[in-house]
Amino acid sequence: MRLALFQPDIPQNLGAAIRLGACLGAEIDVIEPCGFPLSNPALKRAALDYGPLAKVQRHSSWSNFLADPARNEGRLVLFTTQSAVPFQTFDFSAGDTLLFGRESTGAPAEVHEAAQARLYIPLQNGARSLNLVTAAAMALCLATEQTDAWTG
Repeated sequence: MRLALFQPDIPQNLGAAIRLGACLGAEIDVIEPCGFPLSNPALKRAALDYGPLAKVQRHSSWSNFLADPARNEGRLVLFTTQSAVPFQTFDFSAGDTLLFGRESTGAPAEVHEAAQARLYIPLQNGARSLNLVTAAAMALCLATEQTDAWTG
């Protein structure tokens, strides 16, 4: 199971995603450019000492991410408010990559077009969105449970 972040804007979210991946055994794909330098101290603070446990793959562009051989292992599953499929009804597979768009603008059309599945997380009426890493944790936990991939 992989967790991919498309051009993240907030270093603390990327740091928390690295921690999430390290704790749950998910590889992290960072699709650049990011909205901050990857050497940002806030990123390092958020990741704490989980860096050595994390498996992080940086991709200099969307096309480089798509060309990575790891992309052949499963489906690209985009989480987006522009979906009609609730995530809890989806059947995840062990090789899936759970993809989340930019915090500020979401995912552009070419990302939507490349995804084999597009899912949303249902929210209460009037609620606009979850924090990126909160949504990623919900998705990763469900996918990990469905695929019997819990470790530890």
